Amino acid sequence: MLDVTVIEDPAAAEVCMDPVRARLLAELAEPKSATMLAGSVGLPRQKVNYHLRMLEQHGLVELVEERRKGNVTERLMRATAASYVISPLALAAVQPDPDRAPDRLSARWLLAVAARLVREIGVLITGASRAGKRVATYGLDATIRFASAADRSAFAEELTGAVAALVAKYHDDAATGGREHRVIVAVHPSVPTEKEN
Repeated sequence: MLDVTVIEDPAAAEVCMDPVRARLLAELAEPKSATMLAGSVGLPRQKVNYHLRMLEQHGLVELVEERRKGNVTERLMRATAASYVISPLALAAVQPDPDRAPDRLSARWLLAVAARLVREIGVLITGASRAGKRVATYGLDATIRFASAADRSAFAEELTGAVAALVAKYHDDAATGGREHRVIVAVHPSVPTEKEN
């Protein structure tokens, strides 16, 4: 089972957005049969089987084991990932584009950049999985508490200068066999998690 996977297919996104199927995905962190799931979600086994077939058809659950119990074959299913992210590719016609409104101080522009990040990383993960390779990435996540708006502004200015200097130092248009990488740096107010509330 993967830690996280990206859903790019619109039909798969629609299937997993159903509240019952989303609950089944959560229940399937460990392999379970339709009978076992029926008891925990409060639905008839036949209804659970229907939802499991839909999830399996779109690659969201997988068969782990088949067991014979008398005249019945019990299928143990498991989610293909612990969590899922729906790529903007699933809504290709209306996916956000940060180039449409490049206001770098706008929260909506930042959201469009984040959506592009999800889309591009999803495409890279999908391609790498098919090729049996890993994707070379780097991420940095930190929390900072500013004493004032002026400090936040000064930080943003200094960060912009530092990143621009690094880009200028390492970017090489003439590098034979070089590969472009996207650098995204975001600063936004933290949202309290459920544990902090």
